[in-house]
Amino acid sequence: MDQEPPFDPEVTLAAAAAGWGRLSARLGPDVRDRLAELLAVARAPEQGEAGRRAAARAASLLRERLPDEFGEGAQARLVAVHDAAGGPPTVQGFTTEDLAVLLMDGHHMVGPVLGPVRERLLAEPALDPDTVERRGGSPYSPDLIRLRGPGGRIRLPCFQFSDDTLPWLTVLEVNALLGADHDPWGAADWWLSANAWLGTRPARLLGSGRDRQLVEVARFLMESDY
Repeated sequence: MDQEPPFDPEVTLAAAAAGWGRLSARLGPDVRDRLAELLAVARAPEQGEAGRRAAARAASLLRERLPDEFGEGAQARLVAVHDAAGGPPTVQGFTTEDLAVLLMDGHHMVGPVLGPVRERLLAEPALDPDTVERRGGSPYSPDLIRLRGPGGRIRLPCFQFSDDTLPWLTVLEVNALLGADHDPWGAADWWLSANAWLGTRPARLLGSGRDRQLVEVARFLMESDY
């Protein structure tokens, strides 16, 4: 008989992220809330050992409530890929952080397809809300893009602000058209990805004299069937 592989909390949590679409409905709101509390600790880099203990408790909770998926005998069915560089293990391209995102951040930019988009957008220069406030700005304006970064921290992409950290009026107008308050990731991707109609990333055109063209292209996008 094959020996059960050792219990790895990160593998269990990554597997839960990979199957969250079908598993979440099997967990009551109290369990999901408890998982979110534990993952809030686990994802915070400054927590260290406390974070690892929280991750282990979250994985144990899943094993208890979903024994057919994660209980004794089920660990052998979880096929994980371990990063040789020391990164977190993945299951079907999902990680522990992806489960935290699904439970806590209110979006689905996770997994092998959307996860890299999230990482690309988060790699762009950004400000934290305190910095924006110290410079006289309002980081919680509904027409500003706010992304949840590592540990759930709010990041505001820098392209939205002029040199004095006041938002470009064109950014606010375009973000309203793009629905940035409801889909900040989609709005950020529009600004920071190459645009065939504009010939470059839209963010590069701010202050270049082509502001009205940015608005027109964004409006056409939202009014078209594409």
